[in-house]
Amino acid sequence: MAEEAQVDYTLANPDTLTKYKTAAQISNKVLEDVKKLCTEGAKILEICQKGDKMLEDEVAKVYKGKKIVKGISHPCTVSPSTYVTPYTPLVSDNEEAQTTLKAQEAIKIQLGAQIDGFGTIACDTMFVGSQEVTGRAADLALATHYANELLLRMMMPPGMLATGSEEEKKKAQAQKPYSQTKITQLLEKLVKTYDCNLIENTTCWLFGRNEIEDKKKIILAPGEGVKGEGLAEVGEVWGVEMGVSTGSGKVKTLPNRATLHRRTNTTYSLKRQSSRQTLSEVQKKFGTFPFSLRQLDDERAGKVGIVECVRGGVVRQYEVIGSTDNEPVDRLLTTIAITKNGLQKLAGPPQPNLEMFKSDKKITDEEILKILEQPLAKPSSSKPKKNNKKKKSKSAKKAAAAAAKPAQGEEEESSEEEDSDDE
Repeated sequence: MAEEAQVDYTLANPDTLTKYKTAAQISNKVLEDVKKLCTEGAKILEICQKGDKMLEDEVAKVYKGKKIVKGISHPCTVSPSTYVTPYTPLVSDNEEAQTTLKAQEAIKIQLGAQIDGFGTIACDTMFVGSQEVTGRAADLALATHYANELLLRMMMPPGMLATGSEEEKKKAQAQKPYSQTKITQLLEKLVKTYDCNLIENTTCWLFGRNEIEDKKKIILAPGEGVKGEGLAEVGEVWGVEMGVSTGSGKVKTLPNRATLHRRTNTTYSLKRQSSRQTLSEVQKKFGTFPFSLRQLDDERAGKVGIVECVRGGVVRQYEVIGSTDNEPVDRLLTTIAITKNGLQKLAGPPQPNLEMFKSDKKITDEEILKILEQPLAKPSSSKPKKNNKKKKSKSAKKAAAAAAKPAQGEEEESSEEEDSDDE
């Protein structure tokens, strides 16, 4: 145990970032594979089951023969159009098990893998069977995409990518970071350009080893009495969430059974044998990462055993949440690492083909466009520094230009967050 305590699990240890990246590669690959299963008429339950199997198979391929705990950091979930939170039905709930995907609806796919307790989670929204998205659906997709890009840039500590003289760099670094209030204000201004609204209480969490809800959080569009705690800093890994709706953004608890749970750090003496057995299986299989009741050996027994676990606070239950006005919801979740060289997207939605979204709306706010022009990271050291700088500058401006045009074009290249020497 003494040796365990001395291990450096921060990003200062190159091995930590390597494990995060390995988990991210798995998350991203499976996310794309699951998307191929999402066709009109496909059952959500079957997609989730196949997604979990894909995650397990991919995790089994890495760190073979090493004494490292690895597995799923978030089960595969597929949320229908108006759902806000991750959704995954059970085999034993006959009616929900028959839920299928509808053509053109905006579905949210969320999943993740973990290596040695370093978990990454990715969520993307796709429109079932659509090659071209128009009208309000296009407004929603573009609002969410650009709001997500804006949020990522506002999360970076001030001046970390500053150039020029030492005096200019110090001046940039001395600027105040965006407060959570300012972040929400600018995001709301952006999404309203597309006649959309932020989903209330959308939360970004600091990640830690075996922890996807650490001590700091940023809450977007907070409800009454709700507030975040802290801002992102260099050396941290965050799960950055963006939620947008064509409706009011207000949410409600849906009548569906809560099937997604997570072990807490609370201790409680469970009285029922079935509860103790369920908790023991949860600890052994999932640790403190989220899991679905359908992943337990005996789903029906788990449904019984989990009740006391939730009541005693040793397991957290994730309620199924949807939009109050039954309007479509678009969600993205990106796992990022903030290093001295900038922000790296580890796991998350891939760069979308913006040309498939046809909207007559455009972003005109100069402050927002200026932020969108900013790169996420320093140029890759593998290329000539001077030429690379020019490329990044042009690429960032191209992204902002795309946001300012109704006919959307290509956005910023993803190569800026690929530098593996950022630890």
